[in-house]
Amino acid sequence: MLDNTALFLVPTPIGNLADMTFRAIDVLKSVDLILAEDRRTSGVLLKHYEIHTPMKSFHAHNEHQQTEVMIKKLEDGIKIALISDAGSPGISDPGYLLAKAALAAQLQIEALPGPTALIPAIIKSGFPNNRFVFEGFLPHKKGRTSRIHSLKNEERTLIFYESPHRILKTLMQFEAAYGKDRKVSVSKELSKKFEQTINGSLSSVRAHFESHKPKGEFVIILSGNSMK
Repeated sequence: MLDNTALFLVPTPIGNLADMTFRAIDVLKSVDLILAEDRRTSGVLLKHYEIHTPMKSFHAHNEHQQTEVMIKKLEDGIKIALISDAGSPGISDPGYLLAKAALAAQLQIEALPGPTALIPAIIKSGFPNNRFVFEGFLPHKKGRTSRIHSLKNEERTLIFYESPHRILKTLMQFEAAYGKDRKVSVSKELSKKFEQTINGSLSSVRAHFESHKPKGEFVIILSGNSMK
């Protein structure tokens, strides 16, 4: 079933293990090697689906060094699948460098469709989703403020990923830059037991997280600027 494809980019569930596709399971069982962002996290998934393919770490801290090694393996005929902890590889996760290098080496790659947190979050927000801008994670320090202000006049719906440690800071910065009345939708733990979406103005949603300790991983959907 693998044909001439050398590298497979395989999405994994963002929370609920039942969201794994039959095709993704077949690919992970058929390849020679699985590259995983965190072997402990991915080990739970692989054990659940009785996938016994050898696994190797491939994450943000070693992808530059490992990419050349993996390209050599691909050129030698080794079939490799890349997975991240959750969602689609390359979307705010390792994957871009390896895919780019594989294409440069004229190797065939295939990206399987599957889970990614931004799509259910924007659909649940009720904001326009025919055109949107995905910003992923904002810079932690350098360039953060300038990035936020550069989006002030963006009319399309904006999507951000954020951690529980920075969600309140981000909402406060958005409120300062875009105004307290800008509409926002914040979803956490999508597809998991404690999934929740909070809708409202930036000021009201910020106030919510001031009184409720943030837990889980967040997707922020910010309405576009309509003041034109």
